[in-house]
Amino acid sequence: MTNVADSAIVSGARLVVDALLTHGVDRVFCVPGESFLAVLDALHDETERIQTIVCRHEAAAANMAEATGKLTGRPGVAFVTRGPGATHASIGVHTAYQDSTPMVLFIGQCAREHLDREAFQEIDYRRMFGQMAKWVAQIDDARRIPEYLSHAFHVACAGRPGPVVLALPEDVLSDACPAVPAAPTYQRIAAAPSPAQTERLRALLETAQRPMAIVGGSGWTQEACADLRRFVETWQLPVGCAFRYQDTLDNDHPNYAGDVGLGINPALAARIREADLLLAIGPRLGEATTGGYTLLDIPKTKQTLVHVHQGADELGRVYAADLPIVSGMPEIAQALAAMVPRSAPVWAGSAAEAHRAYLEWRRPRPMLGDVQLGEIMVQLRERLPGDAIVTNGAGNYAIWLHRHFVYRHFRSQLAPTSGAMGYGVPAAIAAKVLHPDRMVVAFAGDGCFMMAGQEFATAMQYGLAVIVIVVNNGHYGTIRMHQERNYPGRTHGTGLTNPDFAAFARAFGAHGETVECTADFLPAFERCVQSGRPALIEIRVPQEVSTPGATLEQIRQQGLSTRK
Repeated sequence: MTNVADSAIVSGARLVVDALLTHGVDRVFCVPGESFLAVLDALHDETERIQTIVCRHEAAAANMAEATGKLTGRPGVAFVTRGPGATHASIGVHTAYQDSTPMVLFIGQCAREHLDREAFQEIDYRRMFGQMAKWVAQIDDARRIPEYLSHAFHVACAGRPGPVVLALPEDVLSDACPAVPAAPTYQRIAAAPSPAQTERLRALLETAQRPMAIVGGSGWTQEACADLRRFVETWQLPVGCAFRYQDTLDNDHPNYAGDVGLGINPALAARIREADLLLAIGPRLGEATTGGYTLLDIPKTKQTLVHVHQGADELGRVYAADLPIVSGMPEIAQALAAMVPRSAPVWAGSAAEAHRAYLEWRRPRPMLGDVQLGEIMVQLRERLPGDAIVTNGAGNYAIWLHRHFVYRHFRSQLAPTSGAMGYGVPAAIAAKVLHPDRMVVAFAGDGCFMMAGQEFATAMQYGLAVIVIVVNNGHYGTIRMHQERNYPGRTHGTGLTNPDFAAFARAFGAHGETVECTADFLPAFERCVQSGRPALIEIRVPQEVSTPGATLEQIRQQGLSTRK
């Protein structure tokens, strides 16, 4: 098949690939399917310009596309087949929606003449993804492919970023049609704060006594983070980072107060509650960041609330801000960096105090057993380069990572605010594809890893030397914790029988290690690095280990005392 510029007649699939090139796509993730064979054929002619990463499960392909969107700020792209492929991929779409990540998912669809008959693997994707994506459409005319893809990329990046789903009937992809001129490359569309809003924000700051900032969310750039840093330094503000956006500010920065998420430092929670002015710059103020909506009063907070978000629909959704501002992150950060106080802030010293409390909080405490996960996190933060990318899925194991690890570089943390298991391994693979020169480490629990462990085959196929650390406690630890808290002594359905994870990795040709005491971890990690291959370290911990602050027995006793 030839390029649009060389022929007057092209296929719909060729128009899809040309539109991807127009919008700067240089990589797609997929599990191949018969419903989009024509696209695979068109991609065959563009291997120099578009890399196709073939995955072993559609959930992983979608998660890799989502992780790509997180890392680049540009839409990550995945192709999956109809029916089962689409349902498997839906987890990545849900994560992209809740995490406000730009992404475009293409789904092969039945031929148009077979639609509405419950044909083989047929699903109405508008209904299926209606509340899970920013826009869902089906392209029924090959001539309109450039139009639909232009709209898809604009929607994915405009305002609050998010996922777009496009269904591609297989006969539309094989249709021959007149060449259609390519649409211009999509442009990012974002609002900016008005001068009046900026001045009101200044006035609120100048009259505050105990201000506090919470930053995070999507849409940040390296330049925007630098502007944010200048702003908080100039105004001497203590800064917390929203749930799983700890890389928005260097955690070693003297203004950093800790992460505002699950397992929050009680001292930081108290500081937020006692603040008289709260600047929420970027985050949604969702359930995890607000401690299950208990950290702040609803709908009107006790604190004077300035809420800056990219999407107008998010402002006022839960919290009625005193000053709501619709703005992209680069736009608000630039305005804030230019804002200089007329006199020294009265709260001078509070940022240093908050940072000292954070340093105390991140100091490891002893835990049950021969493996001290807090100490391992310290070893890792001292061993890894500042620009290393660390990924994780969902599970209590991540609490040690969030509490004791230090994120020092923009976009060095990849984790789902949606709380999706099985994310860390695919995200690490996507990160290594994008940044082969950076060290990439994935964390997973035993349950979390087994939802994506097959992607070790993908890492081996493309020579991606990720290092996966599996924390194995032999059960679904988070759910067991909730059981003991709510139904003490009545655990059911959470036990797991696991393989030898190191042997599992070696079966793929990867490097495998097993660690059962703290002193063995760093030597095992070094052997993984030296292997130059994808690698896995299984860390075995007792089932009683639940969180950095409590064992299962302690949680069980708390549950029993609550029920009395």
